[in-house]
Amino acid sequence: MAYADIAKTRPTLAAWLAEYDAIGQDYVDSLRQAGIDFAPRNADAAERTALKARLAQKGARFHNGDASISLGPLSTACAACATDEGSRTFYLSLACNRSCYFCFNANQAGYEEGLRLKADWQSELDDFLASPAPITHVALTGGEPLLHAHEAVAFLARAHEKAPKAHLRLYTDGDFLTEKLLVRLRDAGLTELRLSVKPDEEDAADAALRRMERAMRFIPQVMVEIPVIPGTVVEMKELLQAMDELGAFGINLLEFGYPMVPWKPFAQRGFRIANPPFAIPYNYSYAGGLPVAGSELACLELMEFALDEGLALGVHYCSLENKNRTQIFQQNSAAALDDALWKLDEDDFFWKTAKVFDSDVKTAERLLRAAGAPWVRDPDEPSIQFHPRHLPLLEEAPVAPVMSVNVVERHDGAFVVRELALVPVKS
Repeated sequence: MAYADIAKTRPTLAAWLAEYDAIGQDYVDSLRQAGIDFAPRNADAAERTALKARLAQKGARFHNGDASISLGPLSTACAACATDEGSRTFYLSLACNRSCYFCFNANQAGYEEGLRLKADWQSELDDFLASPAPITHVALTGGEPLLHAHEAVAFLARAHEKAPKAHLRLYTDGDFLTEKLLVRLRDAGLTELRLSVKPDEEDAADAALRRMERAMRFIPQVMVEIPVIPGTVVEMKELLQAMDELGAFGINLLEFGYPMVPWKPFAQRGFRIANPPFAIPYNYSYAGGLPVAGSELACLELMEFALDEGLALGVHYCSLENKNRTQIFQQNSAAALDDALWKLDEDDFFWKTAKVFDSDVKTAERLLRAAGAPWVRDPDEPSIQFHPRHLPLLEEAPVAPVMSVNVVERHDGAFVVRELALVPVKS
């Protein structure tokens, strides 16, 4: 019997599933009322699922619960992004020589103050470099960090001096990348240069290729980081081929995000937000905001193109879900829950526990007891929870188990577990 059918006979479970569905729908509806357009629910979900399956068959590598996918060389900074305690990204100021309509910097706390050059950047860097954990990665971003070229070089040189084995990377639009400055960046220990490309700017790709060619003479790893805008797949394929011919290290394909700024520039371009925006609704802090519908599908198409063409270029798809993984890891790794009942998922970093409800409780208890597996009854409703490792004990039973997805939050100085969703584990 299908899960949707048997759930109807379990009133408590059905009520919770309806409650969580309503929470997600209310969030979408509130944004709609603010004028933001959403795509139809699960508009291209089947296509994305099929593409991911093909990518897996063709040898793509999946990371962080499929939120990140890579081919060929992958920057160690990307591999360490979600969980590496020895990795941190800094900025000197949020000032920039460009004004991209999709920039999320304005959403950051203290943005106006952040437009000024930090007077204490060295002490901020030194505090991190003095941490007991090994320093593996240090990044400098902006704004445009090379608006303060002297300080940017000094920042990298300081990091290299104090942590000579650390991977140093710099994000830049490349407008100020003279050969003289590239020499200084190389001598300061820069490992990786990430060129930001404004995808809807005329001749942006050609300019990026010229800058890459110049930078590759000085910096070990030179790559492009670009949000993939729906409708630009043809142009992006040309960029990938040209970068491959150039011998560039790689490209980060970013899921295009709406950063909760005025919607008008996005509406004028015909964009809509993916629906639902995220698999697990939550108040994510990443300022990139909401995923634009169609961007993930375009990214996956580009990855399949790179595979089919046999490109040697490293290609990495970084979704907005992947950006949120860091927040969830930091929150949830700060607390230790009872490992007899809870699992910290190594893919998406949510705390998870299995549950059954209503008339399924007695059957589940009998099977768990026979196997010596612990469980706990909820004192307020007819349900029990147990560790997800014991789900196979219920595979043949006529029960409807669900996975409870949770985050740990700190309130009034204490850790509180907050359930975000119940996900069926049977078809």
